[in-house]
Amino acid sequence: MALFKYNGEWLQERRGGLIGAILNSVVARNEQGSRVARRGRRFPRNFLKPRFFRWLLLLLAVLFFCVFATFVLKLLSNGNDEEKHLPLSGEVLEQVSSYDAPLTPPKSKRRKQHFPCEVGLAAAVDNILEPKNYMNFTQFSLEYVEREMNPHANSPQSRFGGYQTLNEREKSFLARNQTIHCGFVKGMSRLSSPGFELSENDKAYMDTCRVAVSSCIFGSSDFLRRPTSRLISEFSKKNVCFVMFVDEQTLSKLSSEGHTPDEKGYVGLWKIVVVRNLPYLDMRKTGKVPKFLSHRLFPSSRYSIWLDSKMRLNTDPMLIIEFFLWRMRAEYAISNHYDRHCVWEEVLQNKRLYKYNHTAIDEQFMFYQSDGLRKFNPSDPNTSLPRTDLCSMYPADVPEGSFIIRAHTPMSNLFSCLWFNEVDRFTSRDQLSFAYTYLKLTRMNPDKPFLLNMFKDCERRALAKLFRHRLLSSPPPP
Repeated sequence: MALFKYNGEWLQERRGGLIGAILNSVVARNEQGSRVARRGRRFPRNFLKPRFFRWLLLLLAVLFFCVFATFVLKLLSNGNDEEKHLPLSGEVLEQVSSYDAPLTPPKSKRRKQHFPCEVGLAAAVDNILEPKNYMNFTQFSLEYVEREMNPHANSPQSRFGGYQTLNEREKSFLARNQTIHCGFVKGMSRLSSPGFELSENDKAYMDTCRVAVSSCIFGSSDFLRRPTSRLISEFSKKNVCFVMFVDEQTLSKLSSEGHTPDEKGYVGLWKIVVVRNLPYLDMRKTGKVPKFLSHRLFPSSRYSIWLDSKMRLNTDPMLIIEFFLWRMRAEYAISNHYDRHCVWEEVLQNKRLYKYNHTAIDEQFMFYQSDGLRKFNPSDPNTSLPRTDLCSMYPADVPEGSFIIRAHTPMSNLFSCLWFNEVDRFTSRDQLSFAYTYLKLTRMNPDKPFLLNMFKDCERRALAKLFRHRLLSSPPPP
């Protein structure tokens, strides 16, 4: 009921009639509802005061500043780390700058995908035949240094690649009758061993091979991936040697995984050949021995195919030889790189990803530049022939070296030895030395062609299934 003030006292208002009763009822209900609402409130008394809002806004501002500062510091630290891992020399940096290559790799949210493409292989092995006079390439005789007799070699210990002098290295690029360093070099001591030791039974078996498919696993760096048997012809199963080189550690690991060789030493199509006394501490460099020197490991072989252990062969080897060598009239076939096409790019990428010691990469690259290696520059009036410059020779001067098809011709064998010697002398990153080795060989023998077939990377992917390595076999050298 409403109140009104009269002569300083509060008195109840009296409303008569129907309207007064209705108004009195409404007022009573409103007062009761407000009391119930007041009882249900549980908010603190200071909640609605301006000072509380000021403290709340200040707290939010401090939190935002902390998050923002952390984000900025993280960006700055990443930039500093990247600069620490890119110690480019002045000359290399100048070359890279002139090439307009970005110093930081482009960041992509999605990984670039690469797919196989169609390869025009013959329908069956029965339909192929080696062309007449196919082996009529450049002919000369190569012999190999068996024991180090160099008086300038200060160390009496054996070194697998030998102690090749710079003068011997320069002469070895000439395609002529000669004796060159090509691995397996014994020391001056009669009891010394170069390493990469094989059993006599395995040597005898490998000497019978006329066509060889080989791979290797050292340091348990990969799983054993058998060739797809149903895609290999019966002819190839009987006439092609499939050899997997492993060390004792890898053999033990494979056996624990169920890949125990049978009484003849086979796991599927692979003939397991155990290598003892590995020649290098760097497992990557040890893997270059069977990769490049198949003509020395299989001395009677006419052809060989190398595939990396991260690949599973899905194509008949004779069909591969017919298409990439016979049909193309080539004596050496290797695919170009799937992403990079110039060795300048490859040098920068190796340093970005810390694939090898930066100082060693700089030394190798500057040595090559001092020997005439440079990028093709059409605006330079002193530019030499395109054949002797990089980034203009083939669609790619950087190979994807996981798949190599070779005819064991003198020029092919010489190139393999020269490429191996560069890896032995410098870094194990063979993609850095491929273009230089090829260009120097062809420049020094202009009248003796070396028939190289650099095929597409998508064709390589059609020949074998690609997997990831189990783990890094060894850290980059210091």
